[in-house]
Amino acid sequence: MKKRLHGFLTLLLVLVVQIGFAQDKTVSGTVVDEDGLPLPGVTVLEKGTGNGTQTNFDGVYTLEVGNGSVLSFSYVGFAPQDIKVGAADSYDVTMQTDADALAEVVVLGYSTKGVEEVTGSSVQIGGDEIAESPTVSVEQALQGKVAGVQISQSSGTPGAIQDIRIRGISSINADNDPLYVIDGVPVSNANISGSANQTSLNPLASINSQDIASITVLKDASATAAYGARGSNGVIVVTTKNGKKGETTFTFSSQVGFQNDAFNKRESLTGAQREELLRESLNNAYGANGTNGDFGFTFDNAIDTAIGFNLLSPATADFDGTDYDWDGRIKNDDAITQNYTLSASGGDELSNFYASFGYNNTEATVIGGEFERINGAFSYDRQLRDNIQLATSVNVSNTKQNPVLENGTFFSNPFLTRILMNPFNNPNNSDGSLNINLPFGSLPNIFYVQENNITRNALTRALVNTKLDWELFTDLTFSNRISLDYQLNEYFQYRNRYTGDADDFNGDSSVSDEKNYNWVYQGSLNYGFTLADDHNFDITGLFEYQKNQNNYLYAYGQNFPVDGLIQINTASANFDADSQYSDWINVSYLGLLNYNYAGKYVLDGTIRREGSSRFPSGERYGTFGSVGAAWNVHREDFMNTDLFNTLRLRASYGITGNNNIGINSYQTLLTYSANYANNGAGFPSQFGNNELTWEKGETYDLGFSFGMFDSRLTGSFSYYNRRTYDLLLNVPLSLTTGFSSQTRNIGEMKNSGIEAELGFDIISTKDFNWNVSANYATVENEVEELAIGADGQELDPNAGSVYTTTRSGLPVNTWFMRTWAGVDTETGLPTWFVNGVDGEVTSNYNAAQRVDQGASALPTFSGGLGMRFDYKGFFAEANAYFQGGHKIYEQYAQFYLRTNSFTLGTYNGVQELMDRWQQPGDVTDVPAVNYAQNNNFHATSSRHLYDGDYVRLKNVSFGYNLPSAWANEIGIDGLTLTLRGTNIYTWVKDDGLKLDPETRADGFTRLTTPPVESYTLGINVKF
Repeated sequence: MKKRLHGFLTLLLVLVVQIGFAQDKTVSGTVVDEDGLPLPGVTVLEKGTGNGTQTNFDGVYTLEVGNGSVLSFSYVGFAPQDIKVGAADSYDVTMQTDADALAEVVVLGYSTKGVEEVTGSSVQIGGDEIAESPTVSVEQALQGKVAGVQISQSSGTPGAIQDIRIRGISSINADNDPLYVIDGVPVSNANISGSANQTSLNPLASINSQDIASITVLKDASATAAYGARGSNGVIVVTTKNGKKGETTFTFSSQVGFQNDAFNKRESLTGAQREELLRESLNNAYGANGTNGDFGFTFDNAIDTAIGFNLLSPATADFDGTDYDWDGRIKNDDAITQNYTLSASGGDELSNFYASFGYNNTEATVIGGEFERINGAFSYDRQLRDNIQLATSVNVSNTKQNPVLENGTFFSNPFLTRILMNPFNNPNNSDGSLNINLPFGSLPNIFYVQENNITRNALTRALVNTKLDWELFTDLTFSNRISLDYQLNEYFQYRNRYTGDADDFNGDSSVSDEKNYNWVYQGSLNYGFTLADDHNFDITGLFEYQKNQNNYLYAYGQNFPVDGLIQINTASANFDADSQYSDWINVSYLGLLNYNYAGKYVLDGTIRREGSSRFPSGERYGTFGSVGAAWNVHREDFMNTDLFNTLRLRASYGITGNNNIGINSYQTLLTYSANYANNGAGFPSQFGNNELTWEKGETYDLGFSFGMFDSRLTGSFSYYNRRTYDLLLNVPLSLTTGFSSQTRNIGEMKNSGIEAELGFDIISTKDFNWNVSANYATVENEVEELAIGADGQELDPNAGSVYTTTRSGLPVNTWFMRTWAGVDTETGLPTWFVNGVDGEVTSNYNAAQRVDQGASALPTFSGGLGMRFDYKGFFAEANAYFQGGHKIYEQYAQFYLRTNSFTLGTYNGVQELMDRWQQPGDVTDVPAVNYAQNNNFHATSSRHLYDGDYVRLKNVSFGYNLPSAWANEIGIDGLTLTLRGTNIYTWVKDDGLKLDPETRADGFTRLTTPPVESYTLGINVKF
């Protein structure tokens, strides 16, 4: 249960003592919950007076009262209790859970509050629900379970970063990622992979989901303002497990299964299909019936003339008619996933502990990718003295990831090979060895590359968090917390001498060490007190200092003399080295006030003064804050009804900020990387801005929540409106300045929307329960102001992009391109609308106008659906996630949807090309194939822009909880068996969208590992 910290305001404490009367004797006692655990922070009042106190860390209270008076005990989540003082001097109390009060507490990072004390918008997911999800990164378990939170996998490769947006995007150029807080302390969660071209590496993947007690998502300003600038994009609060009083118990959990791509319907041409299209394209280009007329050649001679040799002759040894299935061989079908955890927990009257050890091994669904993690966690709480309590936790892990070269158009990207490898190439020589001299195209043999290249990320992370609470005197507690987070990633890459990306220089090797050290100190005073029975105050003052240091060291070398040598010291040419250091500091002063009257009316306020080293000295500090109010209507006397057991109204307003830009963006910089006559030389590299300061966000939030029919029907509704102004915007500059852009505080945009959640226990009996739940959220984004250029026109931050635009009146990154008009049924040529909307069409790509396509990459709605059955130990559960209202662009269509020699002579295309135009009257979306013609079919246009609406069945599980009586007979405390499938079905609205619809926040599909469909068997044993 909740441990309420106690506050400061000494003078008010004296006032409380002085207004008591008829104090004839001193009484004392201990207050515990139904499990016998002490309850700190319970309010003890002499009824009818202002005389009162609160229990200390051990649940002990002492109070001077009058003879015959009545003691009133109250605590959030428990039924109030009254005891009349008689002749005895000691009165112990056991508090009972109040069915009319929500016993759940919400962990807000800096504080913990009862649900009825919260005025902001927040959602908390329990640790059991998180542990059930067989995901490498714990935040993936939130998808579809929190209204207004959109989570997309940037890659399905194990350990990759997730794209998370809470209530849309709030900034154009500054970062839009939420702040992560672990056990009350802000941490760094940036990609720490050794290469931006390889799979990203998520620091959160270093934490075992089995060690998580809860995750809370804070969404509005009242909930996030305590974090000042860094709370602008929302906050994800992760709380790890600690021990409980009682005999030591052990838990072993195992999750073993396999996984494949969840959705990928993009298939390459087979050898036979490609041969058919090649013949047709050559005929259209050079044959008697071709568009270039009859050149007098036989068909085979035309081929010889066009491409230099007779590709299709049966005598050609390079192609024997076999269809070599590169796509199928690159897949790692039924990739194994394993996760094991052993934990222990226990405690006595003075201390408790939690310890765990975990191992995870997860393969990627493409050859070469693998993830392995070993982690250990330990937490220990100790009552050092009656008024001093120590809590410390340590989480250490070592993560190894074999990343995939998937973040770009690289020849050694296995996904590029899957789609573009010429199927006429035989991957093996006649003796079975791997063929590195492929005759067609320029892609290397990916199987040889994977066997002979080495790529590895090795992340070691140590997260230590220690807190000391010192109760200076009754109701006043001084807390000190220090957190150390050390991340060391060792990156190594060796590329072989014979084929791939390094064969031109006889192999190369690179290595880097990145060390990120984040430390935080928090010191706070907390004072909690009650006046005149019903006026409850909780006040906190906090100082926080955070410093982040990053060291980067890199080395490189080429030209290895023999095979087997992979270290840089054995290279012989083109050595290179680099080292970098960066740091930043945040200093904050925070004040928190929470007041409630008789549990009915709640008012809280937050003010934070924060300074950031990312801004110039005169602009470093910003002031942020919020106010919130809530009315627990169900506690009113006039709510004497069985209809509502809870009904809450709430409202909040606040201002947050954003400082997440480049560390030195405000400075005028010189860069000394130039070479002048073999001497180092500097040149101006950044314009700078001495007036650069905080980007700010102003948020209004209104909402209500309810519970009806003894909480069988529960729900909530919120409306929010967030205005972001003084945007940290990269404003284009005239090239006469010598710089392309300057970061300024200019511009404004807004996000608004609704969020709704609903849960209903359709059947609720002793043996059978049937529950359904749903959540739904919308977000409407609009740019309202941008920088104005010298010509009086708005400056588009996306200037130069052929895909998107950002301008007033439209969402950020609105798709802006030519509009596809289809294939001319008479000529087989592609066409686009001249005005970009309708009417006249043209086959001249450059003659068509670019226009707003009516959508951006940001989903305008999202949500989740859930259902669960429980019957005598058996259970079944299903959850789905959906989003839509946006569009997705298939960026790699520029390669595999060409209709000329690029796909049909050198590389390969996709099976959609089989639907090409062949004769007048054909109605199709694919132009005629022509070996020698570039018809711009593949160029950027709405032809490759698809509706992004989709529904994904995220989770289906079946399981059994062994009855405790049966478990005890075999010497254990509990046993749960679970069979679970994730991402087992995906419905996509647009049939043209062949790649997975779960894209990154920018809305582009990529040739990367898609999200995975997995099936796991879980076993959880308690003993």
